[in-house]
Amino acid sequence: MLLRSLLLVILAYAGFVGLVWLFAERLIFLPPREGYARTEEMLLIPRAGGGSIAAVHLRNPHALYTILFSHGNGEDLGHNLEFAGRMRDAGFEVLAYDYSGYGLSTGRPSERAAYVDIDAAYDYLTRTAGVPPERIILHGRSLGGAVAADLAARQPVAGLVLESTFTTIFRVVRAYPLVPFDRFRTVDKLPRITAPLLVIHGTEDGVVPFWQGQRLYELARGPKQRLWVDGAGHNDLGWVAGQEYWRALQEFATSIPRTTQAQEQR
Repeated sequence: MLLRSLLLVILAYAGFVGLVWLFAERLIFLPPREGYARTEEMLLIPRAGGGSIAAVHLRNPHALYTILFSHGNGEDLGHNLEFAGRMRDAGFEVLAYDYSGYGLSTGRPSERAAYVDIDAAYDYLTRTAGVPPERIILHGRSLGGAVAADLAARQPVAGLVLESTFTTIFRVVRAYPLVPFDRFRTVDKLPRITAPLLVIHGTEDGVVPFWQGQRLYELARGPKQRLWVDGAGHNDLGWVAGQEYWRALQEFATSIPRTTQAQEQR
């Protein structure tokens, strides 16, 4: 009886692990109903392997840095157009884009596709728009932070902003691992990133616990700054932080050394 019970437990766990493996990305990626229409300003940037990603490039002739912005899993470019405009008003040039399967971007969303998507956006900035790597700041919100961190671990950039970002995607659900694998392992990317880092997190984040932002900050090797927003949750961080949010971004950009890792690698 004991062996039979143990076998049933093992089989049940194996079945659970198999279901998580098969359906994880359907649970991770939650594309909303398309929140915007095609306009003359909308870019369709080709991605490796075929297809394209939708993007907007908000120019600012007075900006020293261009922010490459990656959004969260439950929003699309349409939800972030106003936010991107506020970034430009704060003194930055901005490129915001959609993941595969979101908005006007073709394909299906997945972890691998998200990395290809941000590569396409980075290639557009550096090759088509002529923005030097040492003038690109990656900024990712929630899931977008994990995507941005992956690029920062592979390509030269001026800086990286992780806003409300997790250590790994499954640790959002449980503080301890339930399965022998994980997705979007930001925690593994941080030790390989030497670009300046700014971590922004709300102390009352009910989606990505505050300790995860603290952990990412602890793991950073290069120059780092933090903004802990008292009382802020996951979706109201910018509203709670107010002008402190924009000051933190501006001060971070100002603090980036003119001779960065990006320049050394060129």
